[in-house]
Amino acid sequence: MTRRNFIGSSAAATALAHSQINGSNERLRIGVIGCGGQATDHMHTLVKMRESDNCDVLAVSDVYDKRAEQAAQLTGGKVVKDYRRILDNHDIDYVLIATPEHWHYQMIVDAIGAGKHIYCEKPMTHTAAQSKKVVEKIAQSKVKMQVGVQGMSDDSYETAREFVKDGALGKVVLAQIDYSRNYKDDFWEYPVDADARPGVNLDWKAWLGAAPKRPFDADRYFSWRRYWDYSSGIASDLFIHRVTRIIKALDLTFPAFGVGAGGKFEFTASSAEIPDTFNILLDYPGGPTVQLISSMANGTPVDHLLRGHKATLQFTRTGFVIRPEGGGQEMVHQKTGGEVLDLHHRNLMNAIRKGEPLKCDATLGYRGVVACEMGVQSYRKRRCMRWDAAKERIV
Repeated sequence: MTRRNFIGSSAAATALAHSQINGSNERLRIGVIGCGGQATDHMHTLVKMRESDNCDVLAVSDVYDKRAEQAAQLTGGKVVKDYRRILDNHDIDYVLIATPEHWHYQMIVDAIGAGKHIYCEKPMTHTAAQSKKVVEKIAQSKVKMQVGVQGMSDDSYETAREFVKDGALGKVVLAQIDYSRNYKDDFWEYPVDADARPGVNLDWKAWLGAAPKRPFDADRYFSWRRYWDYSSGIASDLFIHRVTRIIKALDLTFPAFGVGAGGKFEFTASSAEIPDTFNILLDYPGGPTVQLISSMANGTPVDHLLRGHKATLQFTRTGFVIRPEGGGQEMVHQKTGGEVLDLHHRNLMNAIRKGEPLKCDATLGYRGVVACEMGVQSYRKRRCMRWDAAKERIV
């Protein structure tokens, strides 16, 4: 009896087979859900990894036919209109979810139910409440899920954590990190593809999903990061990369308090709902304060620092340097790894095959979402937000 015949014998056997750790030499078959710009980068990477990492893309799905067809040409995968049919496919081992944020939760839940391992682009979910549910469902399954904060495949942050634990910095009281850009005319505005025709080759209703219903809007579709219904803009697309670094390095859990400040200061005529300049302050229990800084109208960088009573750790492009307060011998760490897609996918593959620890698992993904959403809720309500630890919710 062949392995494929056995797996096809029952749905229960399928879920079990795909949730267990596969053999180290077994080919991993991947389904791609969402075929836009970031997904295309993933697919180029996975095609290059095909032989070296014994993997292949079998199916691709997108609500815009043109993108799905381009993805099929790139990968050789079969176009599947409804992503749920990818999850039904017994031959698929894991799925890449690279859709707008408002779809992440439902697709993750559906994939867990189908026993598929998951690579989900950041942020893990659109809201903290959704992330809490994902952590619970992952814990009840044998599914491996990697969250697409690729910077976690740079060893700088887990190495920094060991120095912090050993007391090299003393008590860390403040951490600061930024992610800024300088757009010329409008920010985060992507070109509209004239080939896109809702109702003909683009399923707008499916794209909206659980988001509020509204007539087709090309800017909302192509530049969805600019609208609260689908994204939290700077917070969920940029800060999630940065705050996860700090959370990992300082072994943080959830903030006690958070405030967000900013506004649409430069691009006042933009149709974007999100601010072009945004900052978050997070107080973690007993310290530190974490400062997240960004503007889409000024790209001057800010040093990425962990400020301790005994020393300051500065993250650099090549790793980090620790400088004692008041002078003394510096310590330099040369990083291994990096913020790259192939390492992050390979880590998931090794987790599936050999049980290797994930670089950005659901718990770390949850903590990052909470930090970012606390700032967003504060900004939108103009209130200071608090973390209710007993009920795990922002109030």
